[in-house]
Parts: sequence; C-alpha cells; structure tokens
Amino acid sequence: MELTGIEGRVAVVTGAGRMRSIGREIAKAFGAAGANVVVTGTGRSPDRYPEDEQAAGWRDIDSVAEEIEAAGSRALPVVSDVSDDDAVQALLAQVLDEFGRVDYIVNNAAAARGADRVPVVDMPIDWWDLVIRVNVRGTFLMSKRFGQHLIDQGEGGAIVNISSIAGKMLPPNATAYASSKAAIQALSAGMAQEVGMYGIRVNTICPGIIDNNRLDDVPRDSEQWQQMVERVSLRRPSMGEDIPNMTLYLCSDQGSWVSGQAINVDGGMMVQH
Repeated sequence: MELTGIEGRVAVVTGAGRMRSIGREIAKAFGAAGANVVVTGTGRSPDRYPEDEQAAGWRDIDSVAEEIEAAGSRALPVVSDVSDDDAVQALLAQVLDEFGRVDYIVNNAAAARGADRVPVVDMPIDWWDLVIRVNVRGTFLMSKRFGQHLIDQGEGGAIVNISSIAGKMLPPNATAYASSKAAIQALSAGMAQEVGMYGIRVNTICPGIIDNNRLDDVPRDSEQWQQMVERVSLRRPSMGEDIPNMTLYLCSDQGSWVSGQAINVDGGMMVQH
C-alpha cells in the first residue's frame, strides 16, 4: 500500500542533525515522500561531534538538508532551541516565509543522556531541569505555536511527538527521562481532544531500543547491551527505519483516523498500553 497525502506538504522535524539518529531518518523519509522538510538542531560545534561524524565530515542539519535535496525535495536547515519561546516563534515565521504553510510537526528533539541516569535522591537539579525543559517544555512550545497556526490555516494537519517506552515502563535510575516522556504522552492525548475538531491529529510514538547514537554509551559487545536486546520479543533492536515508517503513516491519508494514541514501536518489548 502506498501512503498518500504527503507530497507537496511541509514537515518540520526537530532534533534532526545527528548522523545516526531518529530525527535524520524521519526527515529523509518525508523528503523521499515528496514533502518539503524543515530540519532543526541546536547548532552543535564540530568539536562536539562524535568520532564517526568527524570521520565522515558530517555537518549536522546542513548534511541532512543536502541529503533531502539530493533526493529531489526542498529542505531548510534551521538552528533553533525548542525550549525557548522566542526561538520557536522565529522558527515558525521562517518556515512560513520560506514555504507559506506548514502541515506536519515532528517533535523529536530531546536532551542527551547524561548525569540524570541516577536515583532521584542523587540527581543533580540542573540535569532534571534540562531534561524537563527540552523534552517537555520544548514539545509544549512547538505544539502550542505550530498547533495554533494549523488551526488558523484551516486545513488540518498532524503533530507527532517522539516519546519512549520508558514513559510507560517507568524504570528506576531514569526518572527525569521517564517523567518527561510520560508527560509528552499526556500532552499528546489531551491536545488531540482539543484540536480534533479542526482536523488536526496528535499522536505519540514510543520507540524501544534503537541502534543509533543515543545509546552509544552502551558498548554493543557488552553484557548490558545483550541483556537489553534479550528483553525485546523479536530479539533485535531497530536500526531506526521503523520510527520514520510509523511517523509517515500517522501523517498520511491512510492514518487520518488515528489520533490521541501512544503507539509502541519496540519489537514487542512493551506489551502494556
């Protein structure tokens, strides 16, 4: 079955600058489907790139935009901070100036794994604040500002928020992350009921183990990695293509009656809903 309704539309994908990331693959998938794509990132300096990106001559969102345009679609790379309201409003204005419309918003930007992976009593307050600010406030601001434009535009649209199965499993030693992802699911569910009357769908995707840069602090040949994979019913991680597939479906004509859902895409790791 071919997905329809995406060609010629405008998609904004946040957190899309890393070479091995969900955001990059989502942005490329929209481009391959014929959409114009806005890719955002924080504007990392090259000295912060991991070794594989440096070796490849990677240039963050500029590289992703070039890939999209090489495949035949228009792309706009924009450095933006989703947790800053002025920056989000400036992003919206730039998108409208460049393309004249917006149809899909994919809130993928998230704080990197770091010192928040500890028990609550040991957690640095600034790390808690960082995770909540980027993950929850960022998703809220993008949904608020771009959601209002979708209402004003009057042609429907879709917001897809990238959460995690951690927001349902609620594991220990990851409470900031899990709390933020659970909040994203709640935000999506409530907003879906608020904007459905305007033909706007809001859904959440909850990925499981993705073999990309986000888990690079876990060596692939380690016992920890093997234990993680063994918790997946299909006994393998995703290489990343499964999340773009679901994202495009939720934005397509074929996904037009799906809204307010938090969909696990995790190889059967999380069966509770």
